[in-house]
Amino acid sequence: MKISTKGRYALRLMLDLAVNGEGKPISIKDIAARQEISEKYLETIISILNRAGFVRSVRGAQGGYILKREPQEYTVGMVLRLTEGDLAPVACVGADSNPCDRRDDCVTVMIWEQLNDAINGVVDRITLADLVRWQSEKMNSSITL
Repeated sequence: MKISTKGRYALRLMLDLAVNGEGKPISIKDIAARQEISEKYLETIISILNRAGFVRSVRGAQGGYILKREPQEYTVGMVLRLTEGDLAPVACVGADSNPCDRRDDCVTVMIWEQLNDAINGVVDRITLADLVRWQSEKMNSSITL
């Protein structure tokens, strides 16, 4: 399973809002410049996040986007599932699994179920607040080097 650019960029966008927002709206233009992602692509992603209620749009000259909730209330899994859909490694496991005629006799399905559980366990445990903390730690360690 590979996470698409949409999923990766959505996570970067949410992290940027959490790190730089501090309660004030951030423009897509500013996020695009910091993240080196096209504004047009970020507009598509922010639209998805806005419709899902993850962010709120603020209109006006000082407008932009702001997180609707606190960073600890978002998991990586929430953002990735919104943009990627089910994170299952194969079609026969996961929330949107397709029934397989061979499932009862298939030994490899045990691998795919364990892999699916491991993926979900990781992305559902890590919050946006964790990413903010890791970002801060990374910035602080690079300054002291």
